[in-house]
Amino acid sequence: METIELLTLALVPGLQPRAAHELLARGPLAAALARPADHGDLLGVAGVAALSAGRPQAAAAAELKRARHLGIEVVGCDDHAYPLWLRRTHTPPLVLWVKGTLVRDEGASSVAVVGSRAASPLGRSFARGLAEALAAAGVVVVSGLARGIDAAAHRGTLAAGGRTVAVLGSGLDRLYPPEHGALADEIGATGALVSEFPLGARPFKSHFPRRNRVIAGWARAVVVVEAGARSGALSTARAALDEGRDVMAVPGHPAEPQAAGANGLIRDGAALVRGAADVLGELGFEPASVSRETPADAVLRALSPGVPAAVDEIQERSGLALPALLARLSELELAGTIERLPGALFVREVGGRGYTRP
Repeated sequence: METIELLTLALVPGLQPRAAHELLARGPLAAALARPADHGDLLGVAGVAALSAGRPQAAAAAELKRARHLGIEVVGCDDHAYPLWLRRTHTPPLVLWVKGTLVRDEGASSVAVVGSRAASPLGRSFARGLAEALAAAGVVVVSGLARGIDAAAHRGTLAAGGRTVAVLGSGLDRLYPPEHGALADEIGATGALVSEFPLGARPFKSHFPRRNRVIAGWARAVVVVEAGARSGALSTARAALDEGRDVMAVPGHPAEPQAAGANGLIRDGAALVRGAADVLGELGFEPASVSRETPADAVLRALSPGVPAAVDEIQERSGLALPALLARLSELELAGTIERLPGALFVREVGGRGYTRP
């Protein structure tokens, strides 16, 4: 099949993914597109009318031209570059819009890290540190470019010099959220930005379950870092289970609403994640050897990476007088080396880097 034929099919109005794949199983796609009335049971009245009038064919040609102009590649599901693990899912996208580089066989070494958009500072810090450690071990980190956990996972991967893939629920020319434009540019330079939605597509709510299925299908496992009982990250976990992929979750305090979803996954059998070593162990990967220098700063020495501590704890460990300690904490917070959490707690980034707000 030609990519333009698959793109034409993808642009048929009202055509559902399952019906599209049933049509592909009937025989040559070119013949079906040429005689749409023969497949009205799958294409529907609107689809037959559109193809008969040549509208999807013209839209596909225009879409390819526009994509090339924007430096975006359109990859069909039978293309050699199409990710193998995604192709093996029940209804893989007919085409992918891609900015960056695809690696067709990276699924076996890919892990999706997802979670709440309204994540806590500690959750974002943990996600960033987890992704950084996974990337250091050679894992490709997949996520959705959303606020909160997703952005933290992408940033942690980039901080480790790793490869990360961002799957969008909008067209690649309509980044969502828009404030992640610089982050998207970084991802595209060394990894890939991917969407199954055409250029100009807005981030409609109905797009995100499909986006989540692509995230789950791309990776060998899904790790939910922080998610409430109705978080969209749970749909990614369900999609992973549907495809026979591993699901893991980071536990949270039972009283915290944003931990209800992740805790529920663990209750139902998901592997518990305390850090990258748990993820790597579940997948049979070797952890990266990490050599950490002891910080020269007394306050940083008093803070274990990723572990919140109260002022009195930091004072006891550092030996600093309270006025000097408070002044130094303010300096480190302004420098982005530590993060102030609710309850007058402070945390140092896992991996030793400063915390970067999404």
